[in-house]
Amino acid sequence: MLNKEDNRRLAQLERQLRRDDPDFCARMGGGNFSVPTPRPPLALFVVAAVIAVAAVVLGAVGWWIAAALVAAWSLVTAVAAGYRLHKFRTR
Repeated sequence: MLNKEDNRRLAQLERQLRRDDPDFCARMGGGNFSVPTPRPPLALFVVAAVIAVAAVVLGAVGWWIAAALVAAWSLVTAVAAGYRLHKFRTR
């Protein structure tokens, strides 16, 4: 029988092992530990493209300040998507 501290430590070790090597845990425990597969950030690229089109439309209408702000927003979104894509590819 384990005391509270030992149970807490064992649970912490189990969580760490599941996070570090879920395949091993699935083979040894027979459990079904689902490992989420990362997906490329395609939605962020689509959002960046939509925002860029909005910036072009605002620029065509003549609202230059709003167009510049929206273009900056689109650039930030595209950079975030590129960063997440880089992290996705390095896994």
